[in-house]
Amino acid sequence: MHLLNWFLICQKNIAKKSFAACCAHCSWIPKIIKKRVCTTFVEDSFSNGALCQCGGARDAHASVALGDYFSTAMVNHWDSAQHSSEYPTDAFGEIHFAGASKRHSYFLRLSWDTVPSMVYTLMTAHWGLPSPNLVVSVVGGEGRTKVKTWVREVLRQGLVKASQSTGAWIITTGLREGVGRCVGEAVRDHATAASSVPLNKVVALGIAPWGLVHNRTQLVNSQGSFPAKYYVQNTSRDSCCLDNNYQAFLLVDDGSEGRRGGETGFRAKLEDYISHQRTGIWGSGSIDIPVLCMLVSGEASMLERVDLSLKTSMPWLVLAGSGGLADFLSDLLENLSSAPAAQSSGEGDGEAGPSVDLKDRVAERVRKHFPSDTESDKLVEQALSIYQNRGFITIYHGEQEGPNDFDTVLLKALVGASKQRTSVDASPYNEELKLAVTWNRVDIAKSELFNGDIQWRYDDLEDSMTDALINDKPQFVRLFTENGLNILDYLTYGRLESLYRSVADGTMLYQLLQRRLVERLGTVATVPTSSNMPDSPSKVAAENMHSGPVTDITLFEVRVLELLMGDVCQPFYYDALGLEQISSKRRALRRASKLLRGDCLYRRERCLFPWASLFIWAVLQNRSEMATFFWEMAGESVLSALSGCKILRELSKLEVETETKLSMKELAQRFETVAHDVFSSCYQSNENRSFTLLIRKSPVWGGTTCLQMGMGADARLFFSHDGVQSLLSQIWWGDMERNTEVWKLLLTFFCPVLCYTNLISFRDSDSLYGANPCPLTFLTGIPHSRRPPKRPFVVSRWRQFWFAPVTAFLGNVLMYFLFLLLFAYVLLVDFKRPPPKGPAITEYVLYFWVFTIVCEEIRETFFLGTMNWRQRIRVYIQDVWNKCDLIAIILFVIGLICRMFEWSYGFGREILCVDYMVFTLRLIHIFAIHKQLGPKIIIVGKMMKDVFFFLFFLGVWQMAYGVANQALLYSYDPNLDRIFRRVFYRPYLHIFGQIPVEEMDVGKQWDMECTDNITLIDSGEEPCRVLYSNWLVVILLVVYLLVTNILLINLLIAMFSHTFSEVQANSDIYWKFQRYNLIVQYHSRPSLAPPFIILSHINLFIKRTIRKVPSVKIHHFVLKLKGKAANRLMTWETIQKEDFLTAQNKIQKSSDSERLKRMSVKVDGMVKHLTESRDFDHRLRALESEMEYCSNALSWIVDTLAQGSTFKPPRPPPTLRGIAKSEHTCIRNRKTICMLEFHSFHSLSVVDYVVFASNYLP
Repeated sequence: MHLLNWFLICQKNIAKKSFAACCAHCSWIPKIIKKRVCTTFVEDSFSNGALCQCGGARDAHASVALGDYFSTAMVNHWDSAQHSSEYPTDAFGEIHFAGASKRHSYFLRLSWDTVPSMVYTLMTAHWGLPSPNLVVSVVGGEGRTKVKTWVREVLRQGLVKASQSTGAWIITTGLREGVGRCVGEAVRDHATAASSVPLNKVVALGIAPWGLVHNRTQLVNSQGSFPAKYYVQNTSRDSCCLDNNYQAFLLVDDGSEGRRGGETGFRAKLEDYISHQRTGIWGSGSIDIPVLCMLVSGEASMLERVDLSLKTSMPWLVLAGSGGLADFLSDLLENLSSAPAAQSSGEGDGEAGPSVDLKDRVAERVRKHFPSDTESDKLVEQALSIYQNRGFITIYHGEQEGPNDFDTVLLKALVGASKQRTSVDASPYNEELKLAVTWNRVDIAKSELFNGDIQWRYDDLEDSMTDALINDKPQFVRLFTENGLNILDYLTYGRLESLYRSVADGTMLYQLLQRRLVERLGTVATVPTSSNMPDSPSKVAAENMHSGPVTDITLFEVRVLELLMGDVCQPFYYDALGLEQISSKRRALRRASKLLRGDCLYRRERCLFPWASLFIWAVLQNRSEMATFFWEMAGESVLSALSGCKILRELSKLEVETETKLSMKELAQRFETVAHDVFSSCYQSNENRSFTLLIRKSPVWGGTTCLQMGMGADARLFFSHDGVQSLLSQIWWGDMERNTEVWKLLLTFFCPVLCYTNLISFRDSDSLYGANPCPLTFLTGIPHSRRPPKRPFVVSRWRQFWFAPVTAFLGNVLMYFLFLLLFAYVLLVDFKRPPPKGPAITEYVLYFWVFTIVCEEIRETFFLGTMNWRQRIRVYIQDVWNKCDLIAIILFVIGLICRMFEWSYGFGREILCVDYMVFTLRLIHIFAIHKQLGPKIIIVGKMMKDVFFFLFFLGVWQMAYGVANQALLYSYDPNLDRIFRRVFYRPYLHIFGQIPVEEMDVGKQWDMECTDNITLIDSGEEPCRVLYSNWLVVILLVVYLLVTNILLINLLIAMFSHTFSEVQANSDIYWKFQRYNLIVQYHSRPSLAPPFIILSHINLFIKRTIRKVPSVKIHHFVLKLKGKAANRLMTWETIQKEDFLTAQNKIQKSSDSERLKRMSVKVDGMVKHLTESRDFDHRLRALESEMEYCSNALSWIVDTLAQGSTFKPPRPPPTLRGIAKSEHTCIRNRKTICMLEFHSFHSLSVVDYVVFASNYLP
């Protein structure tokens, strides 16, 4: 056990090493894996003392093996356990078949008594072989036995094809002879045909005797071979060379040379060990790995192997007709199974034993099939033992049935064997279902198990459902839910936690869960590096704790969704943990830690929203098909699709693997498209209900809405939908008609009395709230209890105009222009000296104006929504224009403070001038609402990113040219101001054509006075130019202008053109997406603009804080529905989703690919029927030949009786002429019966012939 633990530790640390590094870090393999060497020379009597019974020559044995002559003289039979010793293995690593294949295979030389668990762990963990869903061990057909053609077809079209669909291991000897070679060629052919689909790749494993392998010395290297070059000669002939089509080889060493059978014991132990391991990820499957032994031909010595494995309940599949032992077993089981098994009465203790007649019949068949075998009695006993365990053997007549549907044959064989092991109370179909799930063969499950004949219970489907979920088999999940599995009973919080614990390591979700787990446990996770080996086993054990599945994951760790969802929604599963009232993360962490140390009673509770929880679980693992099915089953389809889009896009930002990142982005785009299409169906069905759908507050998704989730998911396509824009436009215009001209708004804004005229058309005030003569008024807007009371016409019309977001926007734009004019006037005209001379009155007005702007920013940040202050600040900072506002306000405050003092007056004025530029740039965001200007603003923003890349390249060239130019022109100039201007500023002006030729070219006269005196130069005088290197300055100028003005400028233009064309093609989508934020901002703003907004702030403070009057406008974007209203809206949305899915299925079925697929299925059915009819034709021909034989036999009987003297017939024998059709049919039937009885005629007497003829002849 110590060596095994050491092995598990070491293989973990070198699993990801390069091949070169493996040579230095695989020294642990010889310490735990051994080989066998003959240490006792037992003379072979047939070799005149030249050979040992182990097969090795005398000279090949060590002196120790030849020393003890007295003890060896008393030994008659060489035994590996007694006469060989273990030494560290000297053959392991990777093997390269020279000239045969580019792929490397793994190999290991090991002793026959090596622990199977160690070898299995090495193959799966260190070699990286995928864990099998099935193991088929092909036994027999060894040596140079000629394999029949139909057996080759069964192996190629049946076994390997079925193994490919189930993800199986095929175990043979792995040598280029007999069945092993046939399996290798079949694996090669299927791998070539399915090279583009690497799913369920077949693993061919060779287990061969080390002493039988040809050229085995090429594999010997005590340090390991990475790789070992293995040369194979005469590849067209059968030989004992290793087959290059196998992925791995286990070369079992028993110390012998040239002998077969040395691997049999280890192979049987390995098969038995694998049969007790669980299938699935981390052994999460519902059944043990099924192991099936397949007998092809075989010798009589293999009968013991079959008997021993049957006693361990190992199932066998026998290919009848393949010859040898397979034919014997098929004859034994088929012909004796109908015979009565009489009990021997000679046993007084009541034990049952085989009857004498049965034993004689078995002995007769042994002599028939193995006439030259000298140990017939032993074979008879083994055959009788096999006959007693015949329930584990399945006979397959491959020559008659053909290789088609061989996977079904394997399934039936395993199910038949499992029925022998299971109890009587267990369902007889459970094992068959578990095997179908393990192999992911939903077609078998539909045709054999879910065809309506079996009534499945919930208990029967529970384990298989878990297996299908963990191992990503969505078709089975769909099948189970359609056939009686209630998801409400199945998914409890405890089972949901177990699903998260099954997440495979190496995924992004696993890493996120680990971080949250470490945070809760209060430990620091140590990430092991591949370059450092552990110093002690304790450190390695600590690392191994993190290498398996996350065993301590709870619902509290699933708050990784907070990282992905951000502040769009409330935390998930906090209500189950009792943390819904806790806003502080630290308090929640302490409370959860205390709760999880207890009994955790919440794990027995049902999950409130099972389909949504499973949808989140599947999306977090990027399981496309599974997530799509759960989305179909979950409610709130539009919001669920947007949520999946949000999660996947946030995960893609964290993912580092390019392929996984692209698949996440692709799936996110698919969910966004689905949300767009489903909402389109809803909008076409009912416009008002679709509006309610967008603003409904979801209890499933943490109280968020479709609009909020769509904005968080960056779902531009969804926001470009006409329904979404129609709702936004309705909220934007308020009660005014959406086609109102802007000049009417401006005129009414400056003359408010016009709002009472017909200049502006207003909709009915109830239309905003969806008042409707139909009884479904709760689905179209604000509930009656939240609606404002009826007001007089003068008041209501005034509110309709001034409370509309478009009016607030217009007022803010006009007042902002006035603010900029006032700011410019103060800076240019009325900026007085510090106190007591200033500031002027206009400047005080400017200060108050900015103060009201700051008050509005504080209100928007801290007094809107339900988030805590940290979340509010984080959301505020994330917006680019909020950052611009923050910079403008900070600069204004700094400039205001500095201008109040004489010593910093000038600096304060400079800061305020820069601040004016920031305030002016703020206008860009205001005009983003414009349909023409909005996309252009987006284009400018994206072009700014291109400018930064251009400036990088420009800075490189500018630095290179500027420094070289300054050094060549002036040999000495310590003036930093001139250096900075001539190194950076002057080359920058060169780009725009400002080139001082007189200064650059010494051939031109320059009227500036200069000096070469270093003292004067140090005092600030202009240095003279260097003359001898001026030619190089001119060349550098030409190259610099060529690169910057032609290359870089055109590169910038090309980047701008690409950005413009890309955004312009989707300009409408970009603009509609950006429009939402601006509408939300001005919808929540008071009607008055700064500086008069202070009055609105006072009014809001009185209404919300003192009078406790709730806001009505908030329900334009967030509407909470309860009871029947919520249920009816959800039902309506579900109906629209089903209609959408039905339409999609119709489109998919009408596509060319689906038509070709259906045609292919029909053609396969026709081919199958033709094959069956061909089989019937063969059977009829065989029956006719048998009838002809029977007719000839009857004629011979009649002639014999007629010529005999004992019996004289009263009339001549009948003929077929003139006989009726019905009588002819009767005669043919009687002849068929006679055919079955004729084989015993040779032992009958003449009287028996007479009795037979009187009974059967007409």
